This record gives sequence, C-alpha cells and structure tokens, in this order.
Amino acid sequence: MSRIFYYLFVIPLSYLPLYLLYSLSPIIYFFCYYVFSYRKNVVKLNIQNSFPDKSLKEQEFIMKAFYLHLSQVIVEGIKNLTISKSELSKRFKITNPEVINDLLKNNKSVILLGGHYGNWEWLITSQSFQFDGKAYGLGMPMSNKFWGQAINKKRERFGLKVIHSKNYKEVLAEEKNPYTLLMLGDQSPGDTNKSYWTNFLNQQTAVQFGTESLANTYDLAVVYFNIDKVRYGYYEMTLTLLTDSPKELSWGAITQQHTELLEQQIKKKPYLWMWSHKRWKRDLPEDLDALKMEQEQRFNKQFR
Repeated sequence: MSRIFYYLFVIPLSYLPLYLLYSLSPIIYFFCYYVFSYRKNVVKLNIQNSFPDKSLKEQEFIMKAFYLHLSQVIVEGIKNLTISKSELSKRFKITNPEVINDLLKNNKSVILLGGHYGNWEWLITSQSFQFDGKAYGLGMPMSNKFWGQAINKKRERFGLKVIHSKNYKEVLAEEKNPYTLLMLGDQSPGDTNKSYWTNFLNQQTAVQFGTESLANTYDLAVVYFNIDKVRYGYYEMTLTLLTDSPKELSWGAITQQHTELLEQQIKKKPYLWMWSHKRWKRDLPEDLDALKMEQEQRFNKQFR
C-alpha cells in the first residue's frame, strides 16, 4: 500500500508547481489542527512549559502559527522529492557559505549542526551542492522501511550520502577527504544517563551528546546553522563557527553552546520549531550533580 500511494499519488503531486501545492496548505492545516488534532496535547504542553510567562492567547497564537508552518513544511517536503537543483538553489540560500568552505579548503572536516527549525529537508537535499567536499547526513532509519529508503534516495540524488547513526564509524574511518556531516541536535536522546542535561526553554532538558563525542573523536570543526523563513517558500541559512579545535574545549562546552543558540532562535520565531516532537519525555536523574561529575570524568579520561 505504501508503494502504491507513493508512486501513484505523492510523486505525481510533487511535480506540481509550488504555488499550486501551497494551495493545499490551508487544507492540511485544517485537518491537522481541527480534525485529527495531530499531537495537539504534546504541542500545547510543550509551548506552555516553554513560555510560562506568555498569556494563554499568546500561547494559542504560537500553536496555530506552528501548525500553519507545519502544513507548509509538509507541502515543501512533497515538493522536495522532485524539486530541481536550480529551483532549490533559489529558494534555499546560505548567507555565508565561506565559513564552512574555508575550513574544507584547509582540509578540516565539519559537523554541520542545528535543529528541526525552518525547513531542514531542503538543507539535507541541497547540502552536497551548497558546500565543497563530500556531504554526509547522519540519522536514524524510519520505522517504515519503504518510506525510509524512498525518501533517502531522493535526498541523495544531488550527491549527499545518508548514513545510519549506528554505522557512521566505518564510513568516517574510510573517508580521507574533507566532508560536512549534517546532524540535527534537538532529537530526544535514547539514554538519559549518557545525555547532557541543561536548562533549555525553561526546563531541565536531556540533550544528545553525540556531536561533542564525534567532534573530539575525529577532531572535527563544529558549525551551527540557523534557518530562517524570509518569506513564503524562501529560506536563508546563516552559519556560526562554534569551534575548529574541539579538543581545546572543556566537557559540555559545544553542547551547551549549540543548545543556547537554538533557544535564542526559537524565542525569536517560536512557530518555526517542531513543537510536535516529544522533546521532554526523559525523566530527570535523581542525582544530576553526581551524574554530571561522572560524565565529565569519563569524558576527560577519554579525550583529555
């Protein structure tokens, strides 16, 4: 059924011009928000806890604006399956690509790090031609095998290679040329005790520590990306170098910095973040101070 739906409905739909596809956005918004209430309780609770100082009316405005943005991202995701390189280049621009390209020219590979904010799918698909060097994307496979393979095949059509988060070691070990490795750092981590805990959006939050471990293991530069929607169907991405010498930084410095940058980004335009993620589903450890001390000691023993 998935295969039939994909080839007979989704792919033909994706060939339509974006201005026609965007006409579906209000319909998708109506069904997500009013009919199916897609993860509405999760979104509402996340926004309430993140912005307790805002009135109920302001929180509701953020929630409705998010669902409208989500409907547009769904449309853009459909178009992403067949969008041309030239159109994608016009609609997704990077203001300062030299931040990464200069590092690559100096034979320094880069972790390109950000969150589920704006339109990350257009970044994934365009990454290979936005920057010099090899392009990798790190992620977990989708629960539906067919959809995962089909979408990744489309993501890779311009040169990106998607690698499984459990198989990255062998891929990176064999790569001799400079590369960019795309990571989305706002996923809910799987192991509470291996997470970096910090205050994020007014809540104690478990943050994945994989970026910092990878940066120190392979001596990779870390560049944070901020995707902003400048107008309907157009995005701009700005890069911020966090470090080109990760081994000179103390435990948690990279993770703390990119988490704070994401928080600043969300506070400016909260509706562009993916509030439907179950971001705060991990329980706070009983003795957080002891856990942090243990994590820091383990990190220093391995990398310092």
